[in-house]
Amino acid sequence: MLCHKGAMALTATFSKLDRATLAPRWQALEARAQGASFFLGWTWTGAWLDSYAVEPELLAVTDAAGQDVALALIGHAMTPRLIGRVATLSFNQSGDPVADRPYVEYNGLLSATGLEAEATRVALAALARRRDWRALRLSGIAPGSPLLNLPARRRSRIDVAPVYQVDLDAVRGVDGDYLSLLSSNTRSQIRRAMKDHGGPLPSVATAGLDDIAPWLDEMAALNNGRHADNAWDDAAFRGFVATVAARGLVSGAVEVLRFANAGGLVGLLVNFVHHGVAKNYQSAFAEPRTPKDKPGLLCHAAAVAHYAARGLNRYSLLAGKDRYKQSLATCEESLEWWTVERFAPRLEAEALLRRLLKRPASA
Repeated sequence: MLCHKGAMALTATFSKLDRATLAPRWQALEARAQGASFFLGWTWTGAWLDSYAVEPELLAVTDAAGQDVALALIGHAMTPRLIGRVATLSFNQSGDPVADRPYVEYNGLLSATGLEAEATRVALAALARRRDWRALRLSGIAPGSPLLNLPARRRSRIDVAPVYQVDLDAVRGVDGDYLSLLSSNTRSQIRRAMKDHGGPLPSVATAGLDDIAPWLDEMAALNNGRHADNAWDDAAFRGFVATVAARGLVSGAVEVLRFANAGGLVGLLVNFVHHGVAKNYQSAFAEPRTPKDKPGLLCHAAAVAHYAARGLNRYSLLAGKDRYKQSLATCEESLEWWTVERFAPRLEAEALLRRLLKRPASA
């Protein structure tokens, strides 16, 4: 156990997970963490822990009374690098690429409102005191995240990805005419697809608990063979999506939407609904009915109408550089992936080698 005490008598500790007590602890803190990311909530975190054989450590920042002020999961793995394996910590991930396949976004420290800055300072000091790592992975963090203040020899931004979004207030501002906010090319593609489908946008059905299993089976079947690296081929990933959907359905934090018209199924989406924002996490679409059909664009346009009518603020397509996401967006932000390194001869040699070979840190 490592600890660090801050000016507010906060203490950071690392411990083995106690599955029996973790859920109530996490949920109690989540209730005090206004504005916390969905990806830091228990619906996501608990589903991930229950779906994969992972054993990250628990980083807990507590006050003088022993009450949790901040929590995070810290994975530890020997990660392959250019010149060998390196002891690496991963923030709210395991370090195993298979178990980390759900891809955390809007990552950070789950912190009680008003104590974020001090809790982060104490947590980073505790991380800096550990001697069992040489690199720390920070995936899907906001630009300028305070986690980057960790003392380090080197900080390398591995990737930056846009988060394309639709401003639903703007959609309501044009009386629901979402297409009028898009480029002429995207409008043309969607209208052509609507014509090919014989009418307006597809209707939207929302899953109940009994619908989750068959609808996710449909998603897996639709995605079969369409991607070289298909997450739906992994039984653990399918189990994770089913778990997070079932748990989130009860609270309204997760929705599974099915889109259909007179010609049958058009597609399905798994969305997170959190703090006025609907976030599209997974999708699956039927085969195009004509050479220029765009079932994906139809489903997302129908989802925009669905959430605009419910009064939500944004429809987010989450991180990704896909052209279709950019085409559908009216606004955007970004997320970043970083590796923070402390001094180690092997990492210094690797950095020199990368400079000589002109290879970026992401290679």
